[in-house]
Amino acid sequence: MTVGLGWPDTVEPSDGPLGWPEQQRTTSAPEPVPNEGVVSRETTPEAADDQMATRTVSLGATHSVAVEPAGVQAIGKVSVSEGDVSRETPPATVDPDLAPEVVAALQPGQPWPRPKQRRVMTIANQKGGVGKTTSAVNLAAALALHGLRVLVIDLDPQGNASTAYSLSHKTGTPSIYDVLLGARALAEVAVPIEGIPGLWCVPATIDLAGAEIELVSMVARESRLKAALDALDDDVDYVFIDCPPSLGLLTLNAMVAASEVLIPIQCEFYALEGLSQLLNNVQLVRSHLNPKLYVSTILLTMYDARTRLADQVAFEVREHFGDLVLDAVIPRSVRVSEAPGFGQPVITFDSSSRGSRAYLAAAYDLAVRGERGVV
Repeated sequence: MTVGLGWPDTVEPSDGPLGWPEQQRTTSAPEPVPNEGVVSRETTPEAADDQMATRTVSLGATHSVAVEPAGVQAIGKVSVSEGDVSRETPPATVDPDLAPEVVAALQPGQPWPRPKQRRVMTIANQKGGVGKTTSAVNLAAALALHGLRVLVIDLDPQGNASTAYSLSHKTGTPSIYDVLLGARALAEVAVPIEGIPGLWCVPATIDLAGAEIELVSMVARESRLKAALDALDDDVDYVFIDCPPSLGLLTLNAMVAASEVLIPIQCEFYALEGLSQLLNNVQLVRSHLNPKLYVSTILLTMYDARTRLADQVAFEVREHFGDLVLDAVIPRSVRVSEAPGFGQPVITFDSSSRGSRAYLAAAYDLAVRGERGVV
């Protein structure tokens, strides 16, 4: 007689070694022996919650932030339910406490200091996938949520910054392409971002891919964006220009229009290879087209505390660039990668995630440096 899918109702003893075992075996697996230093790829929801509750997030050499369990509240357009388990594994790091004034400043709605004058920052790196767009949209959102007026210019034909803000960027949409060709003013194509007062974005369309060819025959082709920004009457505190992963005419326009260059550097070896070429190009633009241009900020991104390589890259960058490197380090985070799929920066998508807190700390550092003139 059998039950269900054929499991025997009773266990009959067998004389042969290949028969049913005389002693019934337990079905529970033996408890695993913990192996320090090995990261398991199988994590139960309860264990993941415990890990998320106790781990901390490194924010560079001097700052770090504690991580709370994922799924605490509903934020923005996305509801994060209780019991959701993040797929990211927080690194086990020592967490020095942030200064009380910094903790207070990171609270939502807390006003941050305004810069002495408008800061136009080009976010550039000819290597793709280092966090240029992610840094642009999240730094801008963090500053805007703390009382500053910010404009993001999407200068990448892929339009990823537009996607991150849930803006339409199909062909025919008024965009930065029209501004570069002189068909529209910058204020006409800037779109306010829903849910983030004080933040605007100029979208990019695929038409921008052909702009470099069309600009070749135009007068002052390398300063078209600068002319558009000079004509902008709005009282904007920060302008972030998200550049494509190249050193072509679009990036050249951004460098001529800006006074500062912010370079995101991925904490991996390949990210350092093209850095010297980028710095050479900045120097060429400074010498011939824009004497006010200089590298003001270095932001370390995609930091994985479980690898020695990340620590080595971060150490070498800080040794070489010194105070130009922000204290906050952006860790690898699943939430940061998920946010664009919902048309939001991670700052509003999940404000309790480690990526969001790292970008908040980086933006605050940026604002304080702007107020003090240490840029």
